[in-house]
Amino acid sequence: MSGAGRPEPGGGRAPGTLRVLTWNVWWLFGAWRERREAIAAVLREVRPDVIGLQEVWGRDGETLAGELAARLAPGGWHWTWAASDAPDRWRRRIDEPPADVGNAVLSRWPIVGREVLRLPVAGGRDDGRLALHAMIDAPGARVPFFTAHLNSVPHESAVRCAQVTELAGFVAAHSSDTDFPPVVTGDFNARPESDELRLFGGHLTAPAVPGLVMVDAWAYADPGAPELTWDRANPHVAASLEPSARIDYIHVGLPGPGGAGSVRAVRRTGDAPVAGVWPSDHAAVVADLALRPPDGPADAP
Repeated sequence: MSGAGRPEPGGGRAPGTLRVLTWNVWWLFGAWRERREAIAAVLREVRPDVIGLQEVWGRDGETLAGELAARLAPGGWHWTWAASDAPDRWRRRIDEPPADVGNAVLSRWPIVGREVLRLPVAGGRDDGRLALHAMIDAPGARVPFFTAHLNSVPHESAVRCAQVTELAGFVAAHSSDTDFPPVVTGDFNARPESDELRLFGGHLTAPAVPGLVMVDAWAYADPGAPELTWDRANPHVAASLEPSARIDYIHVGLPGPGGAGSVRAVRRTGDAPVAGVWPSDHAAVVADLALRPPDGPADAP
C-alpha cells in the first residue's frame, strides 16, 4: 500500500487502477434540480469506475441513479438501487410529491450480483436504513462492492454499532468467492475515532466478524489534505449548526494476491460550488485502488 496520495483530477490515474467514489447526494433537499447538474458535473470530471451513493431519490419509475448513469457515458452505465421501506420521515420534510429514498451503485462494468440488507434498528429511530451489495465484473477481477447509510441521530452510537456488526456479516457473506477484497462505501454518520468505526475496522478492537479487517482508505491520504466531509465551509452544513466532521468513508479489505485492492491514492471531491451551486451537503471521497498487478493484462477500452 505504499505510494498513496491524491487521485489526479480529470480522470488521470496509473494503469491497472480501480477508481471508487462515495457520496451522500442529499435526496430532494434544497435546489435539487440545480444540484443534480452539479453532481453530474463532478462525476464527469472525476471519472470514477464504481460509485456508491446514499440519499438517492426515486419517483414514478425514475431515479437519480438512472439519470446519472445515462449521463456518464454514451449508452449509459450499469446501476442498481434499493429504496428504504420507511421513507415517511423524509417525505414530511419537503414540499415535493412523495418520493422514495435509498442507496445506489453505479458501475462502468456489468453488475453480476445484487443483495440488500435492511440494517437493524436496535432500539433507535427507524429510518429504514440499508446496505446495498453489487458484484462488479471488472477487468480481471470480480469486485465485491457495498454502499451503506447508517442512522444519523448523534446519540445513537450503540445503534450504529449494531448496524456495522450486521454490515460486517453481510460483507463477509458476499466476498468469499473472489480474491479481490471487499470495498465498502457510505455515510456512517460517525467520526473515525467512534466505537462504530473502530468495530467495523477490526484492527483497533476485536472485529465484528472474526478475521474481517476493513482499512479506512483515508489512512493513505496526503498529510494535511482536507478531510472533512461534513464541513461548515458548506453553507448547507453551517445552517445545521452542527460541527464539522469526517463521516463518509471508503473501506477496503486486506489486499488480495499481487496487492489487489491496495490503496494508491485518496482525496475529497465535490467539496466546492459548481457554477455557484453546492452539489450536496456532504463532500464525496474518491480513492484509487490497485485492480491488478502492474504486469497484469491491459485495461479494457
